[in-house]
Amino acid sequence: MSRDAEGRPAVVLLSGGLDSATVLAVARDRGYRCHALSVRYGQRHAVELQFAARLAERLGAVEHRVVGLDLAAFGGSALTDPALAVPEAPADGIPLTYVPARNTVLLSLALAWAETLEAFDLFIGANAVDYSGYPDCRPAFLEAFEALANVATRAAVEGRGRYRVHAPLLHLRKADIIRLGHALGVDYALTVSCYQADEAGRACGRCDACRFRRRGFEQAGLPDPTPYRPAS
Repeated sequence: MSRDAEGRPAVVLLSGGLDSATVLAVARDRGYRCHALSVRYGQRHAVELQFAARLAERLGAVEHRVVGLDLAAFGGSALTDPALAVPEAPADGIPLTYVPARNTVLLSLALAWAETLEAFDLFIGANAVDYSGYPDCRPAFLEAFEALANVATRAAVEGRGRYRVHAPLLHLRKADIIRLGHALGVDYALTVSCYQADEAGRACGRCDACRFRRRGFEQAGLPDPTPYRPAS
Protein backbone atom coordinates (compact mmCIF):
# COMPACT_ATOMS: atom_id res chain seq x y z
CA MET A 1 0.00 0.00 0.00
CA SER A 2 1.04 3.59 -0.58
CA ARG A 3 2.96 5.25 2.20
CA ASP A 4 2.63 8.79 0.82
CA ALA A 5 0.71 9.71 3.98
CA GLU A 6 3.73 9.05 6.21
CA GLY A 7 3.36 11.06 9.38
CA ARG A 8 0.08 12.74 8.39
CA PRO A 9 -2.58 12.73 11.13
CA ALA A 10 -5.90 10.98 10.63
CA VAL A 11 -8.94 10.31 12.80
CA VAL A 12 -10.08 6.69 12.77
CA LEU A 13 -13.49 5.70 14.12
CA LEU A 14 -12.83 2.64 16.28
CA SER A 15 -15.76 0.68 17.68
CA GLY A 16 -13.85 -2.36 18.90
CA GLY A 17 -15.31 -4.52 16.17
CA LEU A 18 -13.72 -6.51 13.36
CA ASP A 19 -14.19 -3.93 10.63
CA SER A 20 -12.94 -0.89 12.51
CA ALA A 21 -9.91 -2.80 13.79
CA THR A 22 -9.04 -3.65 10.18
CA VAL A 23 -9.48 -0.02 9.14
CA LEU A 24 -7.11 1.14 11.88
CA ALA A 25 -4.54 -1.39 10.68
CA VAL A 26 -4.99 -0.19 7.07
CA ALA A 27 -4.57 3.46 8.06
CA ARG A 28 -1.42 2.67 10.02
CA ASP A 29 -0.06 0.62 7.12
CA ARG A 30 -0.61 3.60 4.83
CA GLY A 31 1.58 5.66 7.11
CA TYR A 32 -0.97 7.81 8.93
CA ARG A 33 -0.55 8.88 12.54
CA CYS A 34 -3.84 7.53 13.82
CA HIS A 35 -5.99 9.24 16.42
CA ALA A 36 -8.60 6.64 17.33
CA LEU A 37 -12.07 7.81 18.34
CA SER A 38 -14.66 5.62 20.07
CA VAL A 39 -18.14 6.74 21.07
CA ARG A 40 -20.22 5.66 24.04
CA TYR A 41 -23.64 6.41 22.57
CA GLY A 42 -25.87 4.27 24.77
CA GLN A 43 -25.22 1.01 22.93
CA ARG A 44 -26.22 -2.16 24.74
CA HIS A 45 -22.91 -3.77 23.71
CA ALA A 46 -20.79 -1.11 25.44
CA VAL A 47 -18.22 -3.81 26.22
CA GLU A 48 -16.90 -3.02 22.73
CA LEU A 49 -15.26 0.10 24.16
CA GLN A 50 -12.95 -2.04 26.31
CA PHE A 51 -11.92 -3.91 23.18
CA ALA A 52 -11.41 -0.61 21.35
CA ALA A 53 -8.96 0.58 24.01
CA ARG A 54 -6.88 -2.59 23.68
CA LEU A 55 -6.96 -2.42 19.90
CA ALA A 56 -5.83 1.20 19.84
CA GLU A 57 -2.79 0.29 21.90
CA ARG A 58 -2.02 -2.92 20.02
CA LEU A 59 -2.40 -1.38 16.56
CA GLY A 60 -0.28 1.67 17.27
CA ALA A 61 -2.74 4.55 17.55
CA VAL A 62 -0.97 7.64 18.83
CA GLU A 63 -4.03 8.54 20.88
CA HIS A 64 -7.40 7.03 21.78
CA ARG A 65 -10.36 9.04 23.00
CA VAL A 66 -13.84 7.97 24.06
CA VAL A 67 -16.62 10.52 23.67
CA GLY A 68 -19.95 10.09 25.41
CA LEU A 69 -23.35 11.08 24.08
CA ASP A 70 -26.83 9.68 24.53
CA LEU A 71 -28.45 8.43 21.34
CA ALA A 72 -30.50 6.17 23.62
CA ALA A 73 -32.48 9.29 24.52
CA PHE A 74 -34.13 9.07 21.11
CA GLY A 75 -34.66 5.31 21.00
CA GLY A 76 -35.67 3.77 17.70
CA SER A 77 -33.06 1.01 17.72
CA ALA A 78 -32.63 -2.37 19.34
CA LEU A 79 -29.04 -1.35 20.08
CA THR A 80 -30.03 1.58 22.28
CA ASP A 81 -33.53 0.75 23.57
CA PRO A 82 -33.64 -2.11 26.13
CA ALA A 83 -37.35 -2.54 25.41
CA LEU A 84 -36.53 -3.70 21.88
CA ALA A 85 -35.05 -7.15 21.34
CA VAL A 86 -32.09 -7.62 19.04
CA PRO A 87 -33.50 -9.57 16.06
CA GLU A 88 -32.00 -12.99 15.48
CA ALA A 89 -33.45 -13.59 12.03
CA PRO A 90 -32.71 -11.77 8.76
CA ALA A 91 -34.94 -8.74 8.29
CA ASP A 92 -36.78 -7.52 5.25
CA GLY A 93 -35.46 -4.01 4.65
CA ILE A 94 -33.49 -2.01 7.19
CA PRO A 95 -33.30 -3.99 10.46
CA LEU A 96 -34.18 -2.85 13.95
CA THR A 97 -30.48 -2.69 14.83
CA TYR A 98 -30.12 0.44 12.69
CA VAL A 99 -29.35 3.39 15.00
CA PRO A 100 -30.92 6.58 13.60
CA ALA A 101 -28.22 8.88 12.18
CA ARG A 102 -25.41 7.05 14.00
CA ASN A 103 -22.74 7.29 11.31
CA THR A 104 -23.69 10.90 10.62
CA VAL A 105 -23.16 11.71 14.30
CA LEU A 106 -19.96 9.66 14.59
CA LEU A 107 -18.40 11.16 11.50
CA SER A 108 -19.36 14.63 12.73
CA LEU A 109 -17.49 13.99 15.97
CA ALA A 110 -14.51 12.66 14.00
CA LEU A 111 -14.62 15.77 11.81
CA ALA A 112 -14.67 18.09 14.82
CA TRP A 113 -11.62 16.39 16.31
CA ALA A 114 -9.87 16.30 12.94
CA GLU A 115 -10.27 20.05 12.53
CA THR A 116 -8.63 20.71 15.89
CA LEU A 117 -5.79 18.31 14.98
CA GLU A 118 -5.36 19.91 11.56
CA ALA A 119 -6.05 16.47 10.10
CA PHE A 120 -7.92 16.11 6.83
CA ASP A 121 -8.39 12.35 6.68
CA LEU A 122 -11.24 10.47 8.36
CA PHE A 123 -11.42 6.67 8.36
CA ILE A 124 -14.57 4.63 8.92
CA GLY A 125 -15.26 0.90 8.69
CA ALA A 126 -18.40 1.20 6.58
CA ASN A 127 -19.15 -1.76 4.36
CA ALA A 128 -21.78 -2.02 1.64
CA VAL A 129 -21.41 -5.73 0.81
CA ASP A 130 -21.64 -8.06 3.85
CA TYR A 131 -23.70 -5.80 6.08
CA SER A 132 -27.24 -5.33 7.40
CA GLY A 133 -28.48 -2.78 4.87
CA TYR A 134 -27.93 0.37 6.92
CA PRO A 135 -28.41 3.51 4.78
CA ASP A 136 -25.41 5.23 6.38
CA CYS A 137 -23.02 2.57 5.12
CA ARG A 138 -23.64 3.33 1.44
CA PRO A 139 -21.21 5.10 -0.91
CA ALA A 140 -23.77 7.88 -1.51
CA PHE A 141 -23.82 8.73 2.20
CA LEU A 142 -20.03 8.81 2.51
CA GLU A 143 -19.68 10.99 -0.59
CA ALA A 144 -22.34 13.37 0.74
CA PHE A 145 -20.65 13.62 4.14
CA GLU A 146 -17.31 14.37 2.54
CA ALA A 147 -18.92 17.15 0.52
CA LEU A 148 -20.52 18.52 3.68
CA ALA A 149 -17.19 18.47 5.54
CA ASN A 150 -15.64 20.66 2.88
CA VAL A 151 -18.28 23.39 3.15
CA ALA A 152 -18.98 23.19 6.89
CA THR A 153 -15.52 23.70 8.42
CA ARG A 154 -13.30 26.70 8.88
CA ALA A 155 -10.22 24.77 7.80
CA ALA A 156 -11.74 23.82 4.44
CA VAL A 157 -13.35 27.20 3.77
CA GLU A 158 -10.05 28.97 4.46
CA GLY A 159 -8.33 26.64 2.01
CA ARG A 160 -6.04 24.92 4.50
CA GLY A 161 -6.94 21.47 3.21
CA ARG A 162 -9.62 19.25 1.77
CA TYR A 163 -11.29 16.60 3.91
CA ARG A 164 -11.45 13.03 2.69
CA VAL A 165 -13.59 10.24 4.09
CA HIS A 166 -11.80 6.92 3.66
CA ALA A 167 -13.82 3.70 3.73
CA PRO A 168 -11.25 1.11 2.61
CA LEU A 169 -13.57 -1.83 3.33
CA LEU A 170 -16.57 -0.44 1.50
CA HIS A 171 -16.63 -2.95 -1.35
CA LEU A 172 -15.02 -5.96 0.35
CA ARG A 173 -16.74 -9.13 1.47
CA LYS A 174 -16.28 -10.06 5.13
CA ALA A 175 -13.89 -12.89 4.22
CA ASP A 176 -11.71 -10.45 2.26
CA ILE A 177 -11.73 -8.00 5.17
CA ILE A 178 -10.56 -10.76 7.50
CA ARG A 179 -7.81 -11.84 5.10
CA LEU A 180 -6.66 -8.22 4.79
CA GLY A 181 -6.55 -7.70 8.54
CA HIS A 182 -4.83 -11.03 9.07
CA ALA A 183 -2.12 -9.99 6.61
CA LEU A 184 -1.69 -6.72 8.53
CA GLY A 185 -1.34 -8.51 11.85
CA VAL A 186 -4.76 -7.82 13.37
CA ASP A 187 -5.54 -10.14 16.28
CA TYR A 188 -9.27 -10.67 15.86
CA ALA A 189 -9.45 -12.23 19.31
CA LEU A 190 -9.20 -8.61 20.50
CA THR A 191 -12.39 -7.62 18.66
CA VAL A 192 -16.07 -8.02 19.46
CA SER A 193 -18.83 -7.79 16.86
CA CYS A 194 -21.91 -9.13 18.65
CA TYR A 195 -24.83 -6.74 19.17
CA GLN A 196 -25.58 -8.35 22.51
CA ALA A 197 -22.18 -9.42 23.79
CA ASP A 198 -22.03 -10.00 27.52
CA GLU A 199 -19.69 -8.22 29.94
CA ALA A 200 -16.93 -10.71 29.12
CA GLY A 201 -17.30 -10.02 25.41
CA ARG A 202 -18.83 -13.41 24.66
CA ALA A 203 -21.00 -13.40 21.55
CA CYS A 204 -24.56 -14.67 21.15
CA GLY A 205 -23.83 -16.35 17.80
CA ARG A 206 -27.31 -15.51 16.51
CA CYS A 207 -27.56 -11.81 15.63
CA ASP A 208 -26.71 -10.33 12.21
CA ALA A 209 -23.25 -9.24 13.30
CA CYS A 210 -22.41 -12.71 14.61
CA ARG A 211 -23.67 -14.42 11.46
CA PHE A 212 -21.65 -12.18 9.13
CA ARG A 213 -18.56 -12.60 11.29
CA ARG A 214 -18.79 -16.39 11.58
CA ARG A 215 -19.42 -16.83 7.87
CA GLY A 216 -16.52 -14.49 7.09
CA PHE A 217 -14.03 -16.62 9.00
CA GLU A 218 -15.38 -19.78 7.40
CA GLN A 219 -15.04 -18.32 3.89
CA ALA A 220 -11.60 -16.89 4.66
CA GLY A 221 -10.42 -20.33 5.75
CA LEU A 222 -9.18 -18.97 9.07
CA PRO A 223 -10.05 -20.06 12.62
CA ASP A 224 -12.75 -17.99 14.31
CA PRO A 225 -11.35 -16.73 17.65
CA THR A 226 -14.76 -15.50 18.84
CA PRO A 227 -15.84 -16.73 22.29
CA TYR A 228 -19.52 -17.69 22.08
CA ARG A 229 -21.90 -18.05 24.99
CA PRO A 230 -23.27 -21.54 25.56
CA ALA A 231 -26.56 -22.09 23.74
CA SER A 232 -29.49 -21.69 26.11
